[in-house]
Amino acid sequence: MILHAGDLGGRETLAELSRLAPVEAVRGDHDASLTDLPRERVLEVQGRRIALVHGNRSRLLEEPATFIGAVSLGLWWPSPGLHGWLRRRFPDADAIVYGHTHRPAQDRRNGALIFNPGGVYQLAPASARDRLVRNPGWFEWSYLQVARHRLRYPAPSVGLLEVGRQGIEARVLPL
Repeated sequence: MILHAGDLGGRETLAELSRLAPVEAVRGDHDASLTDLPRERVLEVQGRRIALVHGNRSRLLEEPATFIGAVSLGLWWPSPGLHGWLRRRFPDADAIVYGHTHRPAQDRRNGALIFNPGGVYQLAPASARDRLVRNPGWFEWSYLQVARHRLRYPAPSVGLLEVGRQGIEARVLPL
C-alpha cells in the first residue's frame, strides 16, 4: 500500500502510483484541483491505526515559519508545536504520517509514531523560477524570490512503514 500525505501535483500522480500498489492519499495545500480527496483519513493496517494528513495548519502559524525559513535561506525552518498538534488531533492513532514541510522527521509522542517521509519533490532554484512565471500570490511570490537563493535544500526522499506485532517502525529512504 502507498500512503501519500498530499501535494500530489495532479491526478496523473495518483494514476501512476496506483499502477504500483493501492494508494491512500489526502489533499495537500497545493492540491486545489483534487477536491474529492479528504484532508485527513485514518486507516487500519494489521490492527494498527494510521492517521494520514497533510499537516498544514493556520496561516497564522505557517506564514511566519515560512518567512523565517526563507530569510534564513533554508538554514533554519521552524515548525513550532507541529508534532504535539498532530498527536492531539489524532489521539487514538498508533502512527501519524504527514507531509507539508517536505522535510523528513520522526518522533514518538505518547506512544504514537509521528512520521514525515520528506518528499519526492523538493523546491530547487529552477523550480522556484518556474513557479514565479505562473504569477503566484504575493506571499508565495515573496517566498519564491528568496527561496531560489537558499543555501540548503532537503534531498528528495520517501518513507517506509513496517507494521508488525511489535508496533510500527519507519525509515526514510533517500532518492
